[in-house]
Amino acid sequence: MASVMDVITGISQVVAQTYDGALDENGEPIKVGLKREEEYEITDKRIVDGFKVKFHGENMIISYQSEVSMKEVHDKNFKNEIAARISNVAAYLKKEYRKLKGQTLSLSEVDEPSMVVQATSRHRSWVQAKGTYSLSAEGLESPDAASEPEKLDNAVKKFLEMGRDQAPKLQNVTRKE
Repeated sequence: MASVMDVITGISQVVAQTYDGALDENGEPIKVGLKREEEYEITDKRIVDGFKVKFHGENMIISYQSEVSMKEVHDKNFKNEIAARISNVAAYLKKEYRKLKGQTLSLSEVDEPSMVVQATSRHRSWVQAKGTYSLSAEGLESPDAASEPEKLDNAVKKFLEMGRDQAPKLQNVTRKE
């Protein structure tokens, strides 16, 4: 049985291998589904975009950031394009996790991605978006939520049963008794 920490470690290994310019075992550039991987003419500016992953309990948060033009921001499909980029990252993570660990990683979207667009000038701006996914993997042990309140209740009862005389003395108390 895999623990949540094992799954997080596996995903972290996958993410560590996806930097800009990374190559796979065949010497081919790694394709995650970001704008920087699309073919551009030499005269175009370098595309600045990337992602990171963080964990919050049993949820994984994929953060995506990219430089965008105001023309792109005003496009009616802009929100869908950013959501698709986050979905591409999630699909890539699932595929690479399976290759790395030999187990299936299941990511289900918790809610639709949120995004913030900020302007640096009249022509340039950037977008920061976050997508939250619920984590589950093949053989993943889920923490027993029902036993947590019981453990807390037992600890409180044990503490109260000690009484004042049996309670451990604090080292940093300097007042006279």
